[in-house]
Amino acid sequence: MVKETVIFALTSSTKLAETIANELEIPLGKITVDHFADGEILVTPHETVRGRSVFIIQSTYSPVTERLMEVLVCIDALKRASAAEINVIMPYFGYARQDRKAEPHQPITAKLVADMLTVAGADRIVTVDLHAAQIQGYFNIPIDDLTAVPLLGHYFKDFNSEDLVVVSPDHGGVTRARKLAEILNAPIAIVDKRRPRPNEVEAQNVIGDVEGKTAIVIDDICDTAGSLCAACKIIKDHGAKNVYAAITHGVFSRDAIKTIEESPIEKMVISDTIPLSEENAKATTKIVQLSVSDMLAETIDAIQNHKSVSRVYDQYMTRKLNG
Repeated sequence: MVKETVIFALTSSTKLAETIANELEIPLGKITVDHFADGEILVTPHETVRGRSVFIIQSTYSPVTERLMEVLVCIDALKRASAAEINVIMPYFGYARQDRKAEPHQPITAKLVADMLTVAGADRIVTVDLHAAQIQGYFNIPIDDLTAVPLLGHYFKDFNSEDLVVVSPDHGGVTRARKLAEILNAPIAIVDKRRPRPNEVEAQNVIGDVEGKTAIVIDDICDTAGSLCAACKIIKDHGAKNVYAAITHGVFSRDAIKTIEESPIEKMVISDTIPLSEENAKATTKIVQLSVSDMLAETIDAIQNHKSVSRVYDQYMTRKLNG
């Protein structure tokens, strides 16, 4: 890692940032994030960034808008301090689910956030499993959308492949399910469902054969867990022997943990793009968390040393799956 690199952690991903910095063998940059009584945010770097390449690490989960504003204020501070390049590592990209107008008069906030990050002064964005791949097109700056699917697949590599079926909880997640199915050499199935309103789902049917099989339901986000657990229930009702879940971003709003604990899910494997809180960790016996820190560390190293991010990423995932 070149000496001119500075990594800053804001408030949401401090543990992940510390692990990344340790793997790169560089100290975390000193920075303070202050919130005034009226909610205004002040971000002050305590490192010289003039002419240096800076990486901000921050997932924008709850409180989403507050986390996002911290990133924007930090970018502005770094730009005004003459940083040579500002890279935003946003493992969980908040507002990504509003990526289109589902109904008249609705906003497209994924595009709005992309514009805000660009106008603030970000030079590059790195994310993990964007909710929709086309969000990359909302940016006019370089963006690397990594995926945690091979990392999640590594957990299941010792399962009997002849007994497995990978299930997408909806039609939109078929590409993601196909990636995991290829890793595990397993067929796929799809839950046919409709969503009458946000955070509510009505599962209808299963397309594909799940009877007598171990089903692995894969999705990018688990928020209230209602949609996921409804899908798991209908899979179980259609004769699945066991049901597991593989999720990149564990948002876990409202009673999500309770819903998961009461569901047919035997184990849920998640990444640490969003840290599992101590409260949630104590309340669950089903969730296993894996780290994306080494993947992000290698990505940062590739960016700084002008290597192909995709090639380094492919090599990393090959090692992960064969390890």
